[in-house]
Amino acid sequence: MGSAKNTSNASRKARIEEMRRAEQSRERRNRILTITASVVVVAGLVVGGVVLVKSQSDKNDTASDSKASSGHFVAGADGVNTWKGTLSRNHVTKTVTYPMEPPVGGDHNQVWMNCNGDVYTKAINNMNAVHSLEHGAVWVTYNSKASDADVKALAAKVKKTPYTLMSPVEDQKDPIMLSAWGKQRTVTAASDPNVDKFFAEFVQGKQTPEPGAACTNGLSQ
Repeated sequence: MGSAKNTSNASRKARIEEMRRAEQSRERRNRILTITASVVVVAGLVVGGVVLVKSQSDKNDTASDSKASSGHFVAGADGVNTWKGTLSRNHVTKTVTYPMEPPVGGDHNQVWMNCNGDVYTKAINNMNAVHSLEHGAVWVTYNSKASDADVKALAAKVKKTPYTLMSPVEDQKDPIMLSAWGKQRTVTAASDPNVDKFFAEFVQGKQTPEPGAACTNGLSQ
């Protein structure tokens, strides 16, 4: 039995290392693409592309409202709630009102919160956090009813796990909650085995709209 557990741990570590290497490779490609895209944008502006860019920006600004994410949670036998309905994925600049707290998807800011095991001690912007979920991150949240011991233990777990982030959300209904794109559940404590189960299933899980997208070089506090 100990051998099987060691094999499982080794497999998980290998998966995390593979994700790290893949993200580093993507970041290098993204830097090259960003430089190339910048040159193209400047050239476009010179020939009158300002009008097109402004038009697209105005469109994005008007795309954001609470109707962009409509539906409801359906409870699963495993305790995981799945959002049934629309979770739109527009990049917007206006404030989005989400129908759930913490949000599990919908229109969001074009900049993600860093989610490479990042622990935030202050509340973060929902619109940036949702972008992290789009990239396949799991978001650990807690309110003032959570014990200090649980908060510290969860923070330690998050810091060791790529594609995760953690922050306080005072308005959530339960002391400790876990969220991924379209998925959410409550756990009783940091020692609850469902924490590891949720991480194993939803960190870069099948629900991820943009698997492998960056969780670094975004926004941090």
